[in-house]
This record gives sequence, C-alpha cells and structure tokens, in this order.
Amino acid sequence: MILMLQRVIAACVAAGLLAACSPTGEGGAGGKGVEGFASTDITGANYARGFSLTDHTGTPRSLADYKGKVVTLFFGYTQCPDVCPTNLLSMAEVLRQLGPDADKVQVLFVTVDPERDTQELLAQYVPAFDARFVGLYGDIPTTQAVAKDFKVFYQKQGDTKGQAYTVDHSTGTYVFDPQGRLRLYVKHGEKPELIAADLKRLIAGK
Repeated sequence: MILMLQRVIAACVAAGLLAACSPTGEGGAGGKGVEGFASTDITGANYARGFSLTDHTGTPRSLADYKGKVVTLFFGYTQCPDVCPTNLLSMAEVLRQLGPDADKVQVLFVTVDPERDTQELLAQYVPAFDARFVGLYGDIPTTQAVAKDFKVFYQKQGDTKGQAYTVDHSTGTYVFDPQGRLRLYVKHGEKPELIAADLKRLIAGK
C-alpha cells in the first residue's frame, strides 16, 4: 500500500499539484468568492452542520472535537487515482505555506468508500501525505447520511458487484472557522497559496 501511494504521489507531483485531476462532480455552492476570500463564502449555509464518524485511530470524532481550529473537510477514497491524492498533496503544501499557523488547522479526509477503506487502510493512506491529517470513516448508512448533509455526490462505477470499482464523487473542500461555523467552499484545483491566504483570514477571526 505504501509503495503504491508513493507512486501515486510521484505521478501527481510530476504532472503538477493541481493539473493531474479531472473532477467528476461538485458539491457545495458555486460562483466566485466575495472580496477578501479566493474561495466561495458560504457563511450561514443551512447544511454541513457537523458529523459523527470514527478517525483512523479508532476514536469517535465530531466537528466539536476540533473547535478552536480551522477545519478543512474533503470527501474521497483511498483508491482514487487522481483527485484525492492531488487534493491531499495540495493541502500538505497549504500547511507548509502556513508555517507555525498550520498548528491551528485540521485537515480531515472522509471516505466515501467504507466497504474498502478500513481503519487500517486509512491509517496508512491519509497520514502519508502529512502526519497531521486525519482520516474519517463510518458504516454505509452513516456515510450516506453525512454525505447527504454535506450535499456531496458519490456513486460507484465499473465493477460495482466486485472490488475493482471506482467512485465518482464531489471534489470540493469545506472549510469551518475556529468556532465550528461553515464558512468556505474551496473548488478543486485552487492554488495552495490562495487557500493558505483564506485560512489565515479565518485564523485571524475574519
């Protein structure tokens, strides 16, 4: 698994952090960000209010556990060939650019493939991009409920009766401020420096 992940990371880097992916669907809100934010400001949205999932160490987690930090949340799966590793590589670069402020940010990765993405697999995959990243999972009904609340689309494609399927899924990232309020929707492919600037504004209480 680690060797495969290293190959995926190397391929994404070779192609450029944000040029290697072909998003198959978008959740959340569209449009341009308001003045001051590069991302779409969705402050006050009546969805994506929270979650109850389990992290890759087996610990039950909710959004409240990360209060006091800016939280970024992305839905994907470990066998995703392009969008997911590119997103995680981008977020690792965002944390690098934030420097000491990176400790005030929590990156979360929620699997939409709970049938294959076990706790052990998430524990290998997600922290391989950055040790501070957290993978989250739930059973099938829980995953469906959380995805619905976050307006996230996902659907198996290909060998849906076997184990060789792929999953089409929304590719944007949700961002919560340190008070746990939904604030931003980051489109896939946004430049790390722009994401970092947005997160800095939220850290500063903007």
